[in-house]
This record gives sequence, C-alpha cells and structure tokens, in this order.
Amino acid sequence: MKLIPVLTAGALSVAMALPAAAEKLSLSQISSYFNGFRTAQGEFTQINDDGTISTGRLYIKRPGRVRFEYDPPERTLVVADGDTVGVVDPKSNTGPEGYPLHRTPLKIILTNRVDLTRERMVTGHDSDGKTTTVRAQDPEHPEYGSIDLVFTADPVQLRQWIVNDDSGSKTTVVLGDMKTGMQLANDRFVIPGIGTGPRRNDR
Repeated sequence: MKLIPVLTAGALSVAMALPAAAEKLSLSQISSYFNGFRTAQGEFTQINDDGTISTGRLYIKRPGRVRFEYDPPERTLVVADGDTVGVVDPKSNTGPEGYPLHRTPLKIILTNRVDLTRERMVTGHDSDGKTTTVRAQDPEHPEYGSIDLVFTADPVQLRQWIVNDDSGSKTTVVLGDMKTGMQLANDRFVIPGIGTGPRRNDR
C-alpha cells in the first residue's frame, strides 16, 4: 500500500500544556467523548517520519469524513469522503490518488459509533498521571495498523494521535483546541478529481 502523507510517518516530542495529575480515563469515557460530537474543527501540527513538520486546519464530520488543509508552502490536500481517502498533490503528474478508508486506522475514530470496549480492539491502555493513551486497531484486520490516541481529562479532550501503518511507518498529529458541533457542508468533503462519498453517510 502506498503511503498517504497524513496517515503515515514520524516520531514526536512536543511540549503540551497539561493539567495536574488525573486518573486514567476509561474506554467507555473515551468512546463517549467521540460519540458526543458529529463535527469538529481545529488547528493541527503533523510530524512526519522523516522529521519534517507541517501545520494546517482539520475538519471532521462523522461518520467517515475528514479534511486536512495544509498551510503554505505545503499544497497537499487530504480528504476522506466516507469511503475513500483522497490525496491531492498539485505537484503530482498523476492526479489525485485514492485509498480505501477502511484500510486505515483513522477509520476507528471516524466510524458512526465508536466502541473501544469491543473485544481485541484495544491493545494498550496506559496513563502517565496527566494523559491517557489508548492503542486501538481493527480487531478483524490488525494488519491494517493501529492508532495511538492521547487524551487529557476534565474535560476529556483528544490531544494527539499517532498512526502506525501497515508498512511500519508512523504519523503524529498534534491537535490544538478542537471546537465541536458546527455546521460543515458535505461538499467540503468531496475529493477534487475523484468525486463524492457514499450517500449513506450524509445523515
């Protein structure tokens, strides 16, 4: 599988403002956090496998949709339309490239209803006293890779994720404060040059 810029790459050492020591969040609490919103947006910083760093703005519309808009000079656009992850690179001579969303670990948090208590989905669940980290995978297809989700509490907030893909590469995405509950039009998640996502996710 060819690597997707936002779904594959690097290690992270990023300072974050963290709260005082807190108890480990339960898998039910984390699942409820995701199921408590349908739309979200905010700034992100991406650390790639080669050490390069990109910034931009992230839009989420569950189920199945996400859009990564990168700040200049980066011109790549990454959009998931509910079925396909599209990578649009203006510098490419081959046009937009598409990959099945269900083969990426991001599917786990973009699904219609997140349930991290599902058998064999979570393979790691730890706390350092300030953050809770969960490693999750598709229990039916662990070969698709895994995603590490890092949360703070009071209130529960997703602070970063690290995608470990099927080739052994990693991508770290550090999130700014995410706003939720806004209106996001479906056409924001159309992949230029590929088309629209499946209508079943329009609700």
